[in-house]
Amino acid sequence: MNFNTKYVVRLTAEERTQLEAVVRTGKAAAAKRLKAQVLLKADAGPEGSGWTDQQVAEALDVSVGHVHGTRQAYVEQGLEAALERKPRSGHSPRKLDGDQEARLIALACGPAPEGRARWTLRLLADKLVELEIVDSIGKDCVRRTLKKTTSSLG
Repeated sequence: MNFNTKYVVRLTAEERTQLEAVVRTGKAAAAKRLKAQVLLKADAGPEGSGWTDQQVAEALDVSVGHVHGTRQAYVEQGLEAALERKPRSGHSPRKLDGDQEARLIALACGPAPEGRARWTLRLLADKLVELEIVDSIGKDCVRRTLKKTTSSLG
């Protein structure tokens, strides 16, 4: 699998010097040093070796996809983006607000549905949707919400 045709790395002299410094000094994070090595080996400029993704992957003991992703980040976003790790997306917004959580807890503390000894997570999730408290919710969200309550639900 060779991706080279679309993302060709051509480093400037300044970028090459910067990458060589990252590789030479032991201060950079291992992932950053590895990406710098990938870019140096993949460089198709006058001072570069212009190796294929496969050659770089074998030489540095990484996957071809890692090499391709580093090349792509360099071509599309620049040197800094290629060297840095992608930021984490952060946490997702809460599914239930305070009022909805209160209604869930009240439901869980109330009597179980007819023919059942107790509420299950799935039954609670389905009941929240049925009562139009939420549009949709999974049993895991119900579990996490009930887990963080300090009151006894039994």
